[in-house]
Amino acid sequence: MAQPRPVIITCAITGAIHTPSMSSHLPGDSDSIVASAIEAAEAGAAILHLHARNDTTGQPDQSVEGFGRIVPRIAEATDAVLNLTTGGSPYMTVEERVRPAAHFAAQLASLNMGSMNMGLFPMLRRYPKLTGWERDHLEGSHDLVFRNSYKDIAYVLEVCRANGTRFEFECYDTAHLYNLAHFADTGAVEPPFFVQTVFGLLGGIGAHVDDITHMRRTAERLFGDNLVWSALGAGAHQMRVAATVAAAGGHMRVGLEDSLWAGPGRLAVSNAEQVEQAKALLSGLGLRAATSAEAAEILDLAPREKSRGAA
Repeated sequence: MAQPRPVIITCAITGAIHTPSMSSHLPGDSDSIVASAIEAAEAGAAILHLHARNDTTGQPDQSVEGFGRIVPRIAEATDAVLNLTTGGSPYMTVEERVRPAAHFAAQLASLNMGSMNMGLFPMLRRYPKLTGWERDHLEGSHDLVFRNSYKDIAYVLEVCRANGTRFEFECYDTAHLYNLAHFADTGAVEPPFFVQTVFGLLGGIGAHVDDITHMRRTAERLFGDNLVWSALGAGAHQMRVAATVAAAGGHMRVGLEDSLWAGPGRLAVSNAEQVEQAKALLSGLGLRAATSAEAAEILDLAPREKSRGAA
């Protein structure tokens, strides 16, 4: 009897785009990040994509100390794959962004595959009363280039190489797929290639079904059987993109980093709620959520006990 295909659900817990005043449910300090991550894993997320935040202000915090307040606690409480960001915040240098993944010898780390304009300022229409760093964070993106040069990408790969870290390659447009193919051709990265295509963020490709099909077709042509394809949709696109990609044979990412919503006009009360929604989509498609062990096997990850983040 045929078994349902396992689909990896990644949950991105807090990110560096949304700000605390946008939703009281967004994890904005270490304790809430830890609690929300554990709940998401218990709900069925095989991978937890992690950012840290300043415990007082809620600002993105890419320090080793900031990650030290969350990574060991989450690792102790769950067997989920921990995916540490090297994207951090687009306002940070690559040297800042890579430090936590290098220090904790991450099993998996995100890696942005190209520079891009990143327009966060449209959110000011929805949140006109933001003040202080939160307003500056959005306003500043009128003149923001999220730098991920070839030199930057090579730097992250080199710094993390000795730890055996594998990567979630975040691709916001077609050129980013070709950049990954370039690094694959030079032998700087090895298969399987976990490609996270990102849809609906201003500065990257849109979230129309034609955009999704185009990115999928290009990735399959470039990487063939070495491709492990996943996708996320920003904001209101989240669940539609997740369903489209899962139905087309891919994996999915949800979480409050990517969308604060659980439906039209309804804030998600937790990351776990979005994971449950993703599982319901999979069930309706005759699929199932992959376990963390299955995700590690699909992505050819080293055992987590070899990571300093496991302690």
